[in-house]
Amino acid sequence: MFRPILHLGLHFMVPGMVSRLLFSDRWKTAWMVMMSAMIIDLDHLLTNPIYDPNRCGINFHPLHSLPAIAVYALLAAVPKTRLLGFGLAIHIIVDGLDCLWMNII
Repeated sequence: MFRPILHLGLHFMVPGMVSRLLFSDRWKTAWMVMMSAMIIDLDHLLTNPIYDPNRCGINFHPLHSLPAIAVYALLAAVPKTRLLGFGLAIHIIVDGLDCLWMNII
């Protein structure tokens, strides 16, 4: 019960902390752009059940696959798309941490 709440909270808190630390002059805009990366969770709609607390999304959902992650890294390297790339990378990292935690417990 606690893990899904923590997981969702991290999806909001980590981009907020990164925004405040790295983009303090425009942190609100940076946070909103990074939060727009949550759109990649639309690929959960392609699965049944849509949400399974015991499933690792990395390499299961199309927008959470290794080729997609490579694109997110490229987006983070380009100044004009950096915020979106950071948001997508943070999203994948948080999902990856959840997979690790799921396998430890």
